[in-house]
Amino acid sequence: MNESKQGENMNRLLKLMLGFLIVFSFATNSYSRDQIKIVGSSTVYPYATVVAEKFGKGGKFKTPVIESTGTGGGMKLFCAGVGANHPDITNASRAIKPKEKTLCEKNGVTDIIEIVVGNDGISFAHSVNSPDADFTKEQLWRALAAKVDVDGKLVENPYKKWSDIDSSLPNKKIEILVAPPTSGTRDAWNSLVMAKGCTKTAKSIYEADGKKAKKECVKIREDGYAVEAGENDTLIVQKLTSNPDAYGFFGYSYLVANKDKIKASAVNGVKPSLQGIQDYSYPIARPLFFYVKKAHVGVIPGIEEFLKEFTSKKAMSNRGYLAQIGLVPLASDKYQSTRTAALELITINLN
Repeated sequence: MNESKQGENMNRLLKLMLGFLIVFSFATNSYSRDQIKIVGSSTVYPYATVVAEKFGKGGKFKTPVIESTGTGGGMKLFCAGVGANHPDITNASRAIKPKEKTLCEKNGVTDIIEIVVGNDGISFAHSVNSPDADFTKEQLWRALAAKVDVDGKLVENPYKKWSDIDSSLPNKKIEILVAPPTSGTRDAWNSLVMAKGCTKTAKSIYEADGKKAKKECVKIREDGYAVEAGENDTLIVQKLTSNPDAYGFFGYSYLVANKDKIKASAVNGVKPSLQGIQDYSYPIARPLFFYVKKAHVGVIPGIEEFLKEFTSKKAMSNRGYLAQIGLVPLASDKYQSTRTAALELITINLN
């Protein structure tokens, strides 16, 4: 056996031993925490909160503690290690990234259960007191991008009013409240709107300059027309309510919960709806997730039972209590896969 192969095997053995030591240490301190701890996505937060409250009212286990940290922030906390000082579950409005899998594995978080919660449509919303609006993905990209193509050249974003982009758009200042870079909703927006709305001309210029268009196209302008609004989507709703000229984007549940205050703009002629999100005819639809440390199951009380409650038909079906607050249920085959993962504690591949 060559030295390289021996080194690889040694590294694997060390990782395995580290994982056993962490789990053993955790298990010997099993009573250090008797309440499930959840972090992560602000989009998944309302759904997790409702499930947690119903779970706590069952009387057998304490109501889980949930912190809205954003998807990226939640992943960092989740992947930091195994043990009572680390969260058991992290909510995510996008799938776990390869670099996050690497971080988890590095810190001994090697057995992770992925649960697909349902579908969501990112809503580009504004005050109910504003006129209805319809935007293309290119128009949204031109409003938000750091650089845009004008007359075949790439320039710093010159647009100050929506009507500067297209005369058919509102003749008012561009003001968009955006999620921070740590947000899974921001990641999804970048992937589904910024990357898709970026023009062929802009992409070709980036590529000709030796830059990756996928990376450059999603950069947000920093001249005051796009305003980072933090991880609290409820605050975005409040700001839209007080400023009829502003727009912002967030998960569908916030639109449903605040329909007396805000309404959605159409994107490519389509407004978000349960049907449009489920069949992905709404152009900014995406799945939602949460991730669970298998090493914490059986040590922190109630995790298995919480998974069963969250993935039950009374919660996740078309008539379930989560659908009533805006979660778009999974198709039957996808639901069955999620239910199986929850009941059998099936883990994902980190490689």
